[in-house]
Amino acid sequence: MHSAFGRARAEAPVEPDRQEASRWAVEELSKPVYRDAQPDWLTDLWRQFAEWLRSLGSGDPAMDSGLAVPAIGVTILVLIAVAILLARPRLNARRRRADGDDVDADPSVSPAEYRRLAGAAAARSEWRTAVVEQFRAIVRAAEDRAIIDPLPGRTADEVAGQLAGAFSGHAPELRRAARVFDGIRYGSADATARDHAGVVALDQLLETAKPDYGRPAADNLALPR
Repeated sequence: MHSAFGRARAEAPVEPDRQEASRWAVEELSKPVYRDAQPDWLTDLWRQFAEWLRSLGSGDPAMDSGLAVPAIGVTILVLIAVAILLARPRLNARRRRADGDDVDADPSVSPAEYRRLAGAAAARSEWRTAVVEQFRAIVRAAEDRAIIDPLPGRTADEVAGQLAGAFSGHAPELRRAARVFDGIRYGSADATARDHAGVVALDQLLETAKPDYGRPAADNLALPR
């Protein structure tokens, strides 16, 4: 009986008081995983929330909100979940940049400049460089037209998928261009003049195309009789 009672005491869940819970929360929210890649407004929110928790832990009666420890715990879990959801895309983008598998289209370089770089590389028969720069021109042109949002760390496949949603009629060409780009930049594939010509043609088509955002089927809806 005594040993069973001892085990029950040992296995009893830890129930921190309000000050202990607030201290744990401050320590948890101070971890780098919640600080990294979060927008400025979320940083300010974290700071204000942490200050509030510290005020609870200080035992100041004027700052006592009367919240129970479970309520504080639920609030912390919700905020952590929001932080993870907001930070994950940015952390993934950083990871892709570190791995070197993003398109790496510099927002300070215009589409025209990327096209010039591609043309100069083609004139030297440097087809790999020509294809890469021409694909970047497509990305920058789409960003300038607000068809896709500027997003560091985006891969060629992601670009193709997003642009296919805006130019559904050119989805096969976009996927093909992304495969060529990936094969050249991240693999050992060689590029040819034909590869470059294909990306140039796609760039020209998209420049004059009007985004349809995948709505062809809606245009064919039968009118009620």
